Amino acid sequence: MKSILLALLALTCFSISIISCNNNEANATTQAEIDSLNLQIKSLKDSLNQTISNKKMVADFYQELFGDKNAGAIDKYIGDTYIQHNPSLPDGKDALKQGVAVWFKGQPKDTVDVKHLGADGNLVYIHTKSKMGNKTFSVLDIFRVENGKIAEHWDILQEVPAKSANTHPMF
Repeated sequence: MKSILLALLALTCFSISIISCNNNEANATTQAEIDSLNLQIKSLKDSLNQTISNKKMVADFYQELFGDKNAGAIDKYIGDTYIQHNPSLPDGKDALKQGVAVWFKGQPKDTVDVKHLGADGNLVYIHTKSKMGNKTFSVLDIFRVENGKIAEHWDILQEVPAKSANTHPMF
């Protein structure tokens, strides 16, 4: 995304230099092209800023809910309509609140071990290393963000085995 933005900026600068070498009629056409490029650059910047904001929001939510064991994070970060793809929970914030009340009972606060955080459009991916009892899991959560709130969730959990068939780590 940043390389596209830089390329557009370079193209805009190049176009501006051409303007100074052309007559007034060509300048009007070139100015329209520059205006169009500036709109595209603004759109790319806005998209990049939204992606950064979505990633930060999901990371903050994840730490507050799963690390700090703060169920209040559900109301803070999740929208009124919440679609749940985890087969053990129904849709909605109340179902998640009931689930975490059971999951977090007697559990200490912890720092979430984020291994990867990425986004594609309004989907944010967070890959964590999580302890559950005496077992370690590789967890991938995917959140769809809508209007600054989490609207949908998918997750995949895989226990980290004691021995692997290859030398590649899971994280």
